[in-house]
Parts: sequence; C-alpha cells; structure tokens
Amino acid sequence: MPTFLTGIGYDTHQLAAGRRLVLGGVEIPHDRGLLGHSDADVLSHAIADALLGAVAAGDIGIHFPNTDASIEGISSLRILARTVEILAEQNARAVNVDATLIAEAPKIMPHLPAIRAALAGALRLPIDRVSVKATTNEKMGFLGRGEGMSAMAVASVERLPDPEDYPNI
Repeated sequence: MPTFLTGIGYDTHQLAAGRRLVLGGVEIPHDRGLLGHSDADVLSHAIADALLGAVAAGDIGIHFPNTDASIEGISSLRILARTVEILAEQNARAVNVDATLIAEAPKIMPHLPAIRAALAGALRLPIDRVSVKATTNEKMGFLGRGEGMSAMAVASVERLPDPEDYPNI
C-alpha cells in the first residue's frame, strides 16, 4: 500500500537589471530578472523544495548549494529533473503540485500554459496535475514595491513500500 506525503515550499528572490526573468522554466519578457546563483526561478525552486520536503530530503540549498561554481546559472528545470530522481531513489514520485507566484509585474496569465507545460515535463507529470496561479501583494512590502518575487508550492508525493520491508507480498 503506498504512502501519500505532502510538502510545502517557498522561495523569494530580488529583481535586478541585466538578468533574464525565468518562471517555471519559461523566459518571460520583463525589464528585470531574478537575482540568484542559478536562473533564480522562484516558482521552480518552491516546487523543488515542496517535493524534497515531502520525502524529508532537505531543500535545494543542500542539493544545489550556491557555493558550487559548477552549477552557476543552472536551469531550474534541471533542478526539478534532479529532484524527480531524488524522489525515485526513495521509491517515491510526484503526484501533483500546486504553486502560487506572488509578483506585481509582469502579467503571468498569458504565460501560464507554457509554464505549466514546462513544469509538467520536468516533473514527469500530466499537465492536469500541475497547477500554477499568480497574485499580487496589493502593492504592500518589498513584493508590492516590485523589488522581488516569491512563490509558494504544495506537492503531493506517493511513496511505494520498499519490497524489503514486505517480504511476503
């Protein structure tokens, strides 16, 4: 009998001139991008942390430390693909994800189909199991002033029993 687990993820990054804006693996036209060691994709990072948390495997900082020069600029879709591998090593797989991006600009709605498709591909999930929403912070705080973006995610994971734990099955 499988066990169902849930994880929560959160990430936030500052916006900076001269950077590409990548959300859910999709480059979005904008005058600034997110600052970080990787492509700084807050949406993918929050999802990766939710998945890793569901199986108690730490967070992306453990698996992709910002002190590792060999992964500077890494695509967050690669981070998600590696996260799927980490789950598989624990006899687990993603069931679904639900994420919310918090940003004042740019408008995300036109990009949601491409974002969901990119995330679904990296997660090896049907697109109808990948939910992405966007909201603003109603002009309050650093997010409301357009200084950065944040994302929250919840992920469900199915862990199959280890055959060694059930020798009579």
